[in-house]
Amino acid sequence: MTQQTDRPDVTDRVPPPPPRELPAGSRDGSHARNFSGGFLVKLVLVALIDAGAVYGILAAVAVRSWVIAAFLVLVLIAVNWAYFSKRALPAKYLVPGMIFLFAYVIFAAVYTAYIAFTNYGDGHNSDKADAIEAILAQNEVRVEGSEAYDLTVLSRPDELGFAIVQDGEAQVGSAEVPLQAAPDATVEGEQVTAVPTWDVLDFAAIAQQQEAVVALRVQVSDDPNDGALRTNDGSTGYVYESTMVYDEAADTMTNTVTGTVYTPDDHGNFRSAEGEALTPGWRVSVGFENFTRAFTDQRLRGPFLEIFLWTFAFAFLSVATTFVVGLFLAIVFNDPRVKGRRYYRALMILPYAFPAFLAGLVWRGMLNQSFGFVNEVLLGGASIPWLDSPWLAKFSLLMVNLWLGFPYMFLVCTGALQSIPGDVLESARMDGANAWRVQRSIVLPLLMVSVAPLLVASFAFNFNNFTLIYTLTGGGPNFPGAPITVGSTDILISTVYAIAFESGIKQYGFASALSIMIFLLVGAISWWGFRRTRTLEEI
Repeated sequence: MTQQTDRPDVTDRVPPPPPRELPAGSRDGSHARNFSGGFLVKLVLVALIDAGAVYGILAAVAVRSWVIAAFLVLVLIAVNWAYFSKRALPAKYLVPGMIFLFAYVIFAAVYTAYIAFTNYGDGHNSDKADAIEAILAQNEVRVEGSEAYDLTVLSRPDELGFAIVQDGEAQVGSAEVPLQAAPDATVEGEQVTAVPTWDVLDFAAIAQQQEAVVALRVQVSDDPNDGALRTNDGSTGYVYESTMVYDEAADTMTNTVTGTVYTPDDHGNFRSAEGEALTPGWRVSVGFENFTRAFTDQRLRGPFLEIFLWTFAFAFLSVATTFVVGLFLAIVFNDPRVKGRRYYRALMILPYAFPAFLAGLVWRGMLNQSFGFVNEVLLGGASIPWLDSPWLAKFSLLMVNLWLGFPYMFLVCTGALQSIPGDVLESARMDGANAWRVQRSIVLPLLMVSVAPLLVASFAFNFNNFTLIYTLTGGGPNFPGAPITVGSTDILISTVYAIAFESGIKQYGFASALSIMIFLLVGAISWWGFRRTRTLEEI
């Protein structure tokens, strides 16, 4: 017989859940998001970034820069995904760094590599269509017996234009748009007096912009061979035609005066059979020509080889001298028997606190041959050409760099010496090692483990120490007869600067090729140096 017992119902033992409170500000039970101050700040910042990116995309599309437009689209997507997705917490910190890394490092390196394989520079800085237009414009002369037009100079933001009356009809054009009929223009007699969306310039306004008005050329039609409307005084216009005629079908440029025919060559120029080239040219790929030019050009080979060897010598000697002096002073002032070590150490790092750019300019004045402090005061009025003699200029560079660089090595070596355990040195002394043996067999090997990577970094820095070269010697004294403005104290990086900006004709392709070579050299040397450093750590 089964005995039945009364069991309470489960629902009687479990209390019902408390009623759910509605969010603040919600009346009908709908969920209302709580917009915190941080979220609003994020929303405003991302909105500003989106607005800038959209503007950049539209501007890039307008000039057909598809790579920049695609990059900005990716930035727009990445920023909005990272900062509005709950699953992208790490991306919130990575995305800004990745964007700047790509924009300022990766893109710059890739673009430099691209330019290195082209002839980009003065005279070859645009495409072929722009070169043809420029050649036609440079060779324009007034058409003999051509009609003189009563010219009206027009203006609107960032643009100038001309208006004339031709066959009783107003014609308006600008540098970008050829002459076109303007039926809405107001004409009085043979002159246009008003044009919608344009302002008519008076004599005073024309005088203020005289150079721009005289330089303006408005094409008569879409065909550049038909000539352009120009003016010499801002009141009368004439049709100018080029003495050069471009044949699009044959891809040739012909001088109508001499009959000379110019055909395009492999280096982006129209060139005659006699070798005469028309300027400007256009940008084309030249393969590895920029990389081999320094070794194949007879006028450039000698100076470049000297600069190449001096770059290695300058970097090595700078590291060696600063390290030796810095290590010596660190050992001296690390000895507890030296009184006032703190004050001496403070004095030793003063050159390191001095800006290198300013230091170079100060030393340039002090080493001046005619009125420098070194010659006039320290050497009693001597006339030593510290910066005008090739070898003395190199010596001056090394001495000034020693003055600037030894405090860094002094600080590094002082820290490394103080990190060496004292019991190790004491054990060596108890074993009978003298002071020299302790320094050579104990201190120096342990020191090199810490200092060796910094020596490699210092070599790479001095390999590209453009600031000191530029401010102290400017690369001089210059090599006579060299096709570029370079001198005895130039290193590779200052040579790149001279090629790109200071040699009369800017040669960005050649400079970019040398930049790539410097990058490969420094990378290879650094890789080898760090491998040697790892060997020291194993020892």
